[in-house]
Amino acid sequence: MNVESLTDINANTNGKPSVASKRNKDIQAIVRIVLLLLALTIICSFFSIVNAGERGILMKFGEVQPDVLAEGIHPVIPIVHTVEKLSVRVQNQEISTDASSKDLQNIHTDIALNWHIIPEKANKIFQRVGNQEAIVYRIINPAVKEVLKAVMARYTAEEIITTRGEVKSEVDNALTSRLATYDIEVDDISLVNIHFSDQFNHAVEAKQIAEQEAKRAGFLALKAEKQAKATVNLAKGEAEAHSLIVKSLTPAILQRQAIARWDGRMPWISAGGDNGTRLFQLELDEIVKAAQKNPDQVRVESRSELTDALLKEKESEQSNKN
Repeated sequence: MNVESLTDINANTNGKPSVASKRNKDIQAIVRIVLLLLALTIICSFFSIVNAGERGILMKFGEVQPDVLAEGIHPVIPIVHTVEKLSVRVQNQEISTDASSKDLQNIHTDIALNWHIIPEKANKIFQRVGNQEAIVYRIINPAVKEVLKAVMARYTAEEIITTRGEVKSEVDNALTSRLATYDIEVDDISLVNIHFSDQFNHAVEAKQIAEQEAKRAGFLALKAEKQAKATVNLAKGEAEAHSLIVKSLTPAILQRQAIARWDGRMPWISAGGDNGTRLFQLELDEIVKAAQKNPDQVRVESRSELTDALLKEKESEQSNKN
């Protein structure tokens, strides 16, 4: 091997890093990253972060401490302290349950309950009950079902329908009082749906139909009664009007009406007899005299009566002349 070859090998060695040195640098970088992460983990273990809408339950070797951690960052001692978080936001729970009314009707009710843990008492409820899932299944659901059954048993099925607001208020008050003993506050309760059995629904429908028919029959009876009274009143009115007309038709009024309608020509009356037909011309004063001779007759029943009276008067005057 000559001198030039040795020079080339040294040049290559000095110009590029060896594979072993590059591998060592990569391992060193990974170790640094791991150490950094480990250091961050150790540092973070000395702090606990409580998010918005939560409260932290501080425990020392598993024992619940009296202090409740509010939102934010709190220093803790690793291994010695542990922090359990509970949500204090308003929670919605929908529950369906069956109950019986005072008249033993089966009722299926869907309830929507809004509730939240009292923030200052979060450590106590965690110590007594557990986390949020345990609170729902051990406290909320049984309390709602028990209260609803107790309240529904005080009302009949019809009262539950007609006084729904009162039933809801009583359930709300009873449930609020019961859950307060577990440091749970009720925000609102809604009776979403109240279902009755098919038999009860059919009975209610039949009752409503019967009531409507009874009202309709009463209306028709009242209408008929009013129509009968109207007919009677109309008949009484017509009778009174007729009586007034009869009383008002005096001879003087009849004479005035006859004069008002007279066309100026005297009437002729024909009468049959033994000597054939006779015509009499009636004078106005004769008509008046005939009416005056019968003062008691206040009403002319027919035209023939006046004619007969006039004929008799005319025949009497003719016989006196003869």
